Amino acid sequence: MRAVGQRLVDASGNKLTDAEVTEERAGPTTVGVRDPISGHPADGLTPARLAAIHREAAMGEPLRYLELAEDIEERDLHYAGVMATRKRSVSQLPITVTAASDATEHKKHAEYVQSWINDGVLQASLFDMLDAIGKGFSVLEADWQSHMGHTCPREFIYRPQRWFTFDRTDGETVLLREATGDQPLAPHKFVVHRHKSKSGLTIRSGIARVASWAWMYKAFTAKDWAIFVQNYGAPIRIGRYGRNASNDEKDILWRAVSQIAGDCAAIIPQDMSIEFQEVAAKSASTDLFERRADWMDRQISKAVLGQTTTTDAVSGGHAVSREHRLVQEDIERSDAIASSTTTNRQIVPNLVAFEFGPQDHYPTVSIGRPDEVPLKEFSEAFDKLGKHGLTAPITWVWSRLGIPAPKAGEEVIGGRQPVPAKTSEPQTNSVSDLLRTRHAREQTDTIVEQLTQRIENDAAGAMAGLTDEIRAILENATDLADAAEKLAQLDLKPEALAVAMARGMALSHLAGQAALVDELTGRK
Repeated sequence: MRAVGQRLVDASGNKLTDAEVTEERAGPTTVGVRDPISGHPADGLTPARLAAIHREAAMGEPLRYLELAEDIEERDLHYAGVMATRKRSVSQLPITVTAASDATEHKKHAEYVQSWINDGVLQASLFDMLDAIGKGFSVLEADWQSHMGHTCPREFIYRPQRWFTFDRTDGETVLLREATGDQPLAPHKFVVHRHKSKSGLTIRSGIARVASWAWMYKAFTAKDWAIFVQNYGAPIRIGRYGRNASNDEKDILWRAVSQIAGDCAAIIPQDMSIEFQEVAAKSASTDLFERRADWMDRQISKAVLGQTTTTDAVSGGHAVSREHRLVQEDIERSDAIASSTTTNRQIVPNLVAFEFGPQDHYPTVSIGRPDEVPLKEFSEAFDKLGKHGLTAPITWVWSRLGIPAPKAGEEVIGGRQPVPAKTSEPQTNSVSDLLRTRHAREQTDTIVEQLTQRIENDAAGAMAGLTDEIRAILENATDLADAAEKLAQLDLKPEALAVAMARGMALSHLAGQAALVDELTGRK
């Protein structure tokens, strides 16, 4: 935050006083070159006059052309409608801010810019900024205000383009009209947005330059149509005067026939006649005016919106409308990118510099919708690829679907179905089966052989010759009791029997541990 009394520093490192930042620079003047009342060069416009207006603008005097562009937008309903549609399609798009990096300071800058954007100042100015679509450029004056140690634009004031001109040297540098001469613009006070519908000088790249020709021809058609409609079906009045009629008498006769109704009237000498030929295809000629006016409107729609379906009903149905809508979305995306570029170059640097000082890198403002796959296609593709091992962070999936992450304790719907617990394995029927469960990767015969060998070594004398029988008993016994009963039936000395029983107990103990380990493993 800037300390009280400390001078502001813009993005270029220039030190400015509060007055230099907050004072108005391009307001209207009652006496001077910035008259709030505009001229109307569209009155009685002819092809020769229109060509002269365009020639003046191309040679560095754009005043009449800029007045004409404003005049056309006020007079033509169709042109005003499609221009408003194109401006509003961008002015209501979401605006996001991305930090220059993950550094703490850069994140702080981005949060500051986002908080200012959340106030709606930038979004409210986008409609006026996009006035450049018709005239080639637009100029907004920043109304910087200081409050609680922060200096930021409270409003961007639209300034009519006719209050500005271009430097004759390069034909591109915008200058402010002043009584003392044209003056350069202060970078921290003005936002100049340029929109190029074609390559070349800015003043020749606005859509109004080409739309003015269609508007003029349409105006001729509309005027003829109005005269035709006014007199359609009305009788033609013809007054006849004698050879000796005076001029006063002729004037009286003319007023009589002309004031009856409409303009279809005439006076002729009494001994003269006028013959009227009936039009052969009269029914076809009555809609000629409408068809020509509609054709001109479609040309304007193509120039402004890139298509005609969203303004006029055409054949082709839903498929054609969908294709034309894609064209309009492409234009919307292009306009949003141009507006974002102007914002990042002319607004964000000074906004951050006035608060934190000049920076090497600044946050990036993005205007427009994110490029997202339709939800149906995204969900189907992820479901299919997920079965083949594709993984993704759940937070990323939430963001793509536009679903917020649930908060702790919040009631939710959906989720995975509970997985049924695995059933325990069936109990083994023999000591040999228990060993096989625990040591699945080893040969059971080998394990039994090793245990039997241990018994044989421990009871070498008394057990001599009986190891095979003991082995058979241990392999076929169903439990410890069964093994003990069968071992008791052998012809063994008491000491040998005790040893054999001890070894049998050890074997049973090991088998029990193996079964326990298998059970715990199966529960995981």
